Amino acid sequence: MPLLTRFVLPAALLASGLIAVAQDREHASPGRVSQGEYSGVEMYRTHCATCHGTDGKGLGPAAPALKTAPSDLTQISKNNGGQFPGFRITHIVDGSDVIAVHGSREMPVWGNYFRDNNSRDEALLKLREHNLTEYIRSIQQK
Repeated sequence: MPLLTRFVLPAALLASGLIAVAQDREHASPGRVSQGEYSGVEMYRTHCATCHGTDGKGLGPAAPALKTAPSDLTQISKNNGGQFPGFRITHIVDGSDVIAVHGSREMPVWGNYFRDNNSRDEALLKLREHNLTEYIRSIQQK
């Protein structure tokens, strides 16, 4: 028992503390794309790639059927003087900035996923918006 309380328990507490610090740093790092259920990559594949393509260049499988070609999302920073307009991209994602080809503000092509009117869990909505915006930031080409 003394070995357990003297070495193993403190080591386990130290390890759990280091994991918590690493997780906090991961979430605090700007530009970091999170993984998991609300991963920017997964949301992009589900809600954007059909039109914009898996590489973001605007050549998704639905692109030929559209009247207006989808934009190349990898060129956003380049087309904005080298700066990524994260705030504006978030507003496009959440429907605040109306983009004609995305449909009306009430029903963009991806539905209510970024405006969950049923649960009104604002933190979850912000997480989704942030993660998708950060993923789009991560695919920018110089």
